[in-house]
Amino acid sequence: MKNKSLQTILYSTAGLAAVAVILIGLNALGGAVKVRLDLTQEKAYTLSDGTRAILNQLDGPVRLRFYCTQSEQSTPETVFLRSYARKVEDLLAEFKQAGRGNILIEKFNPLPDSDAEDQARFDGIQADQLPNGELFYLGIAVTRLDEKQVVPLPPNRERLMEYDIVRAIARVINPAKPVIGLMTSLPVWGQPANPMMMQMGQRGSDPWILLNELRADFEVRRIEPTADAIPDEVKVLLVIHPKEMSDATQFALDQFVLRGGKLIAFLDAYSVVDSRSSNPMMGGMSMGSSSNLEKLLKAWGLNFDSTRVVADANLLMELGGRGNQPVRQATWLSLTKAEMDKDDVITSEIDNLWVPMAGAFSGTPAAGLTQTTLLRSTRDSQLVEGFMASMSPESVLRDFKSADKEHVLALRLAGKFKTAFPDGKPGTTDTNAAPAGPAPLKESAAETSVILVGDADLLYDNFAVRVMDSPFGRLAMPMNANLNFAQNAVEQMAGDQNLIRVRSRATLNRPFEVVRQKQAEANARFQAEVAKLQEQLNATQARLRELQAQKTDGSQRFILSPEQEQELLKFQQQEAATRRELKRVQKELNREIDSLKRTLTWWNILGMPVLVAVFGVGLAVVKARKTGAK
Repeated sequence: MKNKSLQTILYSTAGLAAVAVILIGLNALGGAVKVRLDLTQEKAYTLSDGTRAILNQLDGPVRLRFYCTQSEQSTPETVFLRSYARKVEDLLAEFKQAGRGNILIEKFNPLPDSDAEDQARFDGIQADQLPNGELFYLGIAVTRLDEKQVVPLPPNRERLMEYDIVRAIARVINPAKPVIGLMTSLPVWGQPANPMMMQMGQRGSDPWILLNELRADFEVRRIEPTADAIPDEVKVLLVIHPKEMSDATQFALDQFVLRGGKLIAFLDAYSVVDSRSSNPMMGGMSMGSSSNLEKLLKAWGLNFDSTRVVADANLLMELGGRGNQPVRQATWLSLTKAEMDKDDVITSEIDNLWVPMAGAFSGTPAAGLTQTTLLRSTRDSQLVEGFMASMSPESVLRDFKSADKEHVLALRLAGKFKTAFPDGKPGTTDTNAAPAGPAPLKESAAETSVILVGDADLLYDNFAVRVMDSPFGRLAMPMNANLNFAQNAVEQMAGDQNLIRVRSRATLNRPFEVVRQKQAEANARFQAEVAKLQEQLNATQARLRELQAQKTDGSQRFILSPEQEQELLKFQQQEAATRRELKRVQKELNREIDSLKRTLTWWNILGMPVLVAVFGVGLAVVKARKTGAK
């Protein structure tokens, strides 16, 4: 018995020692080889194929100098920064491993009055200030030969960290920035405050975040909305809300496309942003404007309805209304992956777009052109008047009648384009006069592309990002992939398409599809009850008019007869009953949706712990049975 106990002790000691040796070995191996287990659906913490493709293009070393102040004080901010710095280091380790010897990492701790601080300043890393007054540095300097790119690392861009770093690497490999033009009637470039606004304490508007993002990748040239020619060095032209564009400017766009330029146009059937920016004193209550490229679209075989917007019962959004009460807006669409082209590089990596008051394209592309639909509505949609939809969103749902067809919200045309101005430049009356310059082009010599989008408001900061104050300054957090969509389109036309696959993962979202379906079903029931109430009202009004017409005494025209009073009382009772039914349906709708959301939330919170607990209990039971068998 004593020998058996001693044997058990020896085996146990040897087993523990063996386990310890194995753990130490695995730990050493893991320290030498950086491997991370990424359990996110979109593989947000794994280097994308686009990053690996860019790193494979390296034919020489690229140096990444990582600066992060490691403060000796322990405040909430410094603890957070240390944790954030470890994430950066993990990502840089993956870059180094994927770079196959061409990525060199250097780490610096720029404490005050240190050589590292001088080096950080020399490399262009900006210092930020913590609430306690302490300065800290957080950024990366990417260098190759004489080229240098600085990558700030604000915590709000954590999901874009990989994109920011690989973009800088791509820029030092190919330092020349492509030139793109930007033509717009909206205050995308920013707007200075007028004297009246300054007296009221209001300041002008800053440039849109979209413009700042584009400037990081391209040289952006300002093209006036009245331009009659596009500079030759512009290869891609971004047009945003071309309101009341003249024929001369449309001719300039026509010739730009025919010479091989790439055009991206964001049109709008009802621009909410334009109404707000043109009438800031009215709180944005004025009528929204529309924009179109009617002559160009007609030549291309398309039509854009610039008076009606798309309403969709399946994609509606809840917005704050009067008294901060949520209002369902069927013309504010929340698009998911199902409404996007999953095979196109622009939309394949994004899955959530907010599109307010969008117009729709129709028609068949002209001969020689092919169409690719990038964004569309569901079949449960219809076109409604934009102005009425903005004034009374409730009426859109109440009177909703599905057209049972998908509406095209964004598309690409590709092929050889023909001119929309066969008679030459508009305004030219003397056909015998010698042309002042080269003869106008009639057809493109090579294939080119045009992207058309039925909404411009989706690019506006307030509809794309959420700005908040923090100890690190004002942070802009993406609410959706709106800006990614625009940047992807520009990248596809002018830049490295590998960057699209990196950037797009930052805003991937997984909406509750079942919740949306429940909302659509409940809305349909709600609309049926409203329609029933309206029919009863119409029938009662017709009955009252009929009884009124039977009166022969003119003096009794404004006095209700007993029959009329009885009919009116009957309707009032029916109306009250119907309204109670409407409230009941609405409560059931909210109850079902809230219950479903709570269930999904609890599954997300408890699902994994429950699975681990069940696995642990099962493993214990199996061990107990094996021990009992011995």
